[in-house]
Amino acid sequence: MKIVSTNQAPAAIGPYSQGIVVNNMFYSSGQIPLTPAGTMAEGGIVEQTHQVFANLKAVLEAAGASLETVVKATVFIKNMDEFASVNEVYGQYFSNHKPARSCVEVARLPKDALVEIEVVALIKK
Repeated sequence: MKIVSTNQAPAAIGPYSQGIVVNNMFYSSGQIPLTPAGTMAEGGIVEQTHQVFANLKAVLEAAGASLETVVKATVFIKNMDEFASVNEVYGQYFSNHKPARSCVEVARLPKDALVEIEVVALIKK
């Protein structure tokens, strides 16, 4: 088991790591729209979703994976009425490669974020 850490994504805000590699699989912690400096991304759901993907790309790269090797994504959104907006941004990052996905509405996310995404990915050889 290997702990993944990069300063290109926000540090964990609790007793957990940005991600873990086990065998050839990477498991990310949920990424919220914090910048690597630890401040919340400006804007609404679209801007926050783009920041989440910037964070995901950084931790995936640190793990030796990429968006193209993601096999499963879980999306947590504060308001299901914003599903279409999140889906539109999501589709910009997963256009040809479409991993399995779940999306659920939640009552509240850390730092009052509007969106959080976690992924499972295959490590590139």
